[in-house]
Amino acid sequence: MTLHRPTTLEDALGLIGEGAVVLGGGTDVYPALRDGVPPATMVDVTRIDGLRGVSRVGAGWRIGAATTWTDILRADLPPAFDGLKLAAREVGSVQIQNAGTVAGNICNASPAADGVPALLVLGAEVELAGPSGVRQLALSEFILGPRRTALEPGELVVALHVPNVAGRGGFLKLGARKYLVISIAMVAVVVELDAGLITGAKIAVGACSPVALRLPGLEAALKGAAPDAIAGVVAATDLPGLSPIDDVRASAAYRQDAVRTLITRTLLQALEPADVA
Repeated sequence: MTLHRPTTLEDALGLIGEGAVVLGGGTDVYPALRDGVPPATMVDVTRIDGLRGVSRVGAGWRIGAATTWTDILRADLPPAFDGLKLAAREVGSVQIQNAGTVAGNICNASPAADGVPALLVLGAEVELAGPSGVRQLALSEFILGPRRTALEPGELVVALHVPNVAGRGGFLKLGARKYLVISIAMVAVVVELDAGLITGAKIAVGACSPVALRLPGLEAALKGAAPDAIAGVVAATDLPGLSPIDDVRASAAYRQDAVRTLITRTLLQALEPADVA
């Protein structure tokens, strides 16, 4: 196997166009190999100028594709990003957080990818570069299904872009144990509160459908609700789109029931200052 470590995007795209497999943190690529034959050529994109780091750009934020989850935890970000920081703590062990990249998490396209719901409620868009130039897609349009994305041949995720988002974020994950676990269900939210009432709510659920989903019906139903009414609104509102499955972690029926409690708890969590240092 030949490993290339280019420092320019142009060189990396040339190698990818010739069939090289992209390597970021390697936390998904290497386990997926198992005992199989490694690819003939790989391209490490973590040294490319501009692909790592979180920066303020115009009216929003830019998260480079090679930014690690530890980088997210250490970044100085507004309260709306608290859910993303809480999700960053759940991405495997500290060692995985130090190596795993934000782009790798979305490109893996697992229904249980910890970062995806938190990025959905932030309205993240994905910047891609390839043979035809640069394009940008909403994250909801980029992930097409389990292990399926809208990446075209020869393309590379360059960054994620997040607009200015008001409110405070939250994230909770339900698993069979507290740490190092694939989720049974997970919820990310961003909530705005004014004069004791919810003026805006963004909610996304993961691990309960082929791709993580926003819940616009529930978001609308919560507008104008007081915090003590959240549980009742969540219980009374249909959650179309969620289609949990039976697997080794939980039954579909358990997920369908548990996710409502998880949504309520995450909304209440977001209304309190979070410790995300």
